[in-house]
Amino acid sequence: MAQLFFEYGAMSSGKSIEILKVAHNYESQGRQVLLMTPMIDTRAGVGVVSSRIGLSREALAVKPEDDLFELIAGMKSDNLAVVLVDEAQFLSPSQVDELAYVVDHLHIPVMAFGLKQDAFNHLFEGSQRLIELADKLEEMKTICSFCGKKATTQLRIVDGKPQRAGEQVFIGGDEAYIPTCRRHWYHPDAEKIAAMFPIKK
Repeated sequence: MAQLFFEYGAMSSGKSIEILKVAHNYESQGRQVLLMTPMIDTRAGVGVVSSRIGLSREALAVKPEDDLFELIAGMKSDNLAVVLVDEAQFLSPSQVDELAYVVDHLHIPVMAFGLKQDAFNHLFEGSQRLIELADKLEEMKTICSFCGKKATTQLRIVDGKPQRAGEQVFIGGDEAYIPTCRRHWYHPDAEKIAAMFPIKK
């Protein structure tokens, strides 16, 4: 039976490498995969899923106005085994509903990967809707940059300092976000931040 999965984790928890691994596993068995990513994520280029260890591949770039059910239904083939969505936190709530409709009416499993909350510890709209609708939730784990305990969120660093306000969507890489536990999100180690992000003079 097809299901809607949401695999979430803090920054650097291996979400992108996991989605690439899942795609490879399906394709190595001769099964077709539809890999999608929101167009808003341009870190590695539009329509690219890229991991921090250097692996990447092209994906279908999804626009905010796209109806994902219509899009997937139009591309459906007898061999389409799974739909994989990277950076799913950037989907709109209605697009998440459309993914659920794909599962229930096209009988194709959908696996979405993304952050649960933003750098200010508020749920992304897409992630909130996935939590509400997903058949299965799985947390992908990584460690806090300061203490080595499990990271539950990420801290945004701008010009070497933690940012406590600003735009929710701020596409960056390792230089912009670090995974943290809750305690160190509130009380980050300034010396470690200075060492990780030296100010260029």
